[in-house]
Amino acid sequence: MKYAVVFAIVALATIVYALPKPDDDKYTTKYDNIDIDSILSNERLLKNYIDCIQNKGKCTTEGDELKLHLKDAIQNCCEKCSDKQKEGVMKVFKVFSEKKPEVMKQLQEEHDPTGEYEKLCREKYPDVKIF
Repeated sequence: MKYAVVFAIVALATIVYALPKPDDDKYTTKYDNIDIDSILSNERLLKNYIDCIQNKGKCTTEGDELKLHLKDAIQNCCEKCSDKQKEGVMKVFKVFSEKKPEVMKQLQEEHDPTGEYEKLCREKYPDVKIF
């Protein structure tokens, strides 16, 4: 009987632990303190990140995390992003739109070829340009 009670407690604890927590629907904030401005102003670093997300080069740990969530973030208008991540996304898209339009075009062709997500995000956030 004692083992059944211990088993039940362990099973219950496992179930409770596995239930979604309020923040489980958000992306990790582990990399929120990365200096995006430094990356965007350094052609070599920027090229490495672009190559990473385009599967043309090696990825850093941060690059792997970015690549892992990029498509989902585009499809859900960055709803799972922290405020800091949303700010970073806007910076990146602004720089890419102005200085790397070919990269923006490739991202759009790969992740939103029909423009459906851009349309949804524009409706939700009319002042924000996605692509």
